[in-house]
Amino acid sequence: MEAVGRLGFVESVWIMGRYAWLKKLGQSLLRIAVALSVLLGIPALLYWLWTPGIAEAAGKFDQGQNAVWLGHGWLGDDSWFERNSREPELFRSSGKLTELMRQLQSQHIRFVYPHLCPAQFNGAIAPYDDAQMERFLDAAQEFGIEVIPWIGGVLGESARLENWRWRDGFAASVKELLEKHPRLAGVQVNIEPLPSGNSDFLLLLDELRPVLKGRILGVAAYPPPTRWHPHADVHWELPYLAEVAKRSDQMAVMMYDTAIKLEKFYIRLMTQWTRELQEMSTGGNCKLLLGVPAYEDAGSGYHHPEVENLTSALAGIQAAEPGGNYIGCAIYCEWEMTPEKWRIWNSHFLPQP
Repeated sequence: MEAVGRLGFVESVWIMGRYAWLKKLGQSLLRIAVALSVLLGIPALLYWLWTPGIAEAAGKFDQGQNAVWLGHGWLGDDSWFERNSREPELFRSSGKLTELMRQLQSQHIRFVYPHLCPAQFNGAIAPYDDAQMERFLDAAQEFGIEVIPWIGGVLGESARLENWRWRDGFAASVKELLEKHPRLAGVQVNIEPLPSGNSDFLLLLDELRPVLKGRILGVAAYPPPTRWHPHADVHWELPYLAEVAKRSDQMAVMMYDTAIKLEKFYIRLMTQWTRELQEMSTGGNCKLLLGVPAYEDAGSGYHHPEVENLTSALAGIQAAEPGGNYIGCAIYCEWEMTPEKWRIWNSHFLPQP
């Protein structure tokens, strides 16, 4: 009986000891869980409290010299409509042209970049309809809008920059375009992708300069590098941006396709880029436009429309208080703009009554 009692006593002590150990372990795990919750919650709280950007600035940074990229149909030839099963009258009727220009004027758009890409194998720019070009220029002139066709192509395919024959063909085609339609304000060159430091692109700009004869030589440029998007073929180092700026009259920087997944980080990046670009362009003659996204390429991986949009882009730009050679923002693109997006553009960026 005594042996049994001693055994029961030992067993009880063991059970109580195990219970105490488990209790202590549970308390330790609870403390760890609480600590982790605090540590993980602090960044979330800080992000929630962080308010980068300026949502509305009462038109302080609008100079009435904004821009927008337009689709191919506005200037394209008949073959484009046939290939894409589109109705020419949606772009060519006088009513549609007047409607477009009136809306753009009301939204303080001064420059339009109608698509004339890609270039052909011999360097010639994409075919266009001469009669439509003149109708388009008539409508633009009536509303005080300057037309700068968007030309270029894909590097190594429709844009063979390293080939002097291609560059000669490209320059000759631009010369012909401007001679046939002298009311064009200039051209905008867009080569994608284009790694920073590409010397052939600088050479192309040098070769285009005498062809322009005082008209605007514009460039659709890449933004500076960022740790958020480490892809060298779609970012230009600041010294290279400065070299491009020396050779051009107008630079529209494409400040999107960053793959950032958090809106406030994108807003902060827009502020940073605006300051860097403003400093880069100061002292030169190149006018600076900042490209803002209105498109929705959800699922692409490089663009998240809930992050990159007009609201966040404009908030970041305005927080930088741009000045100097900055003249406005460039919307990409007109065919993605809706009444709601125009409302956002108007309320967040333009002067209010």
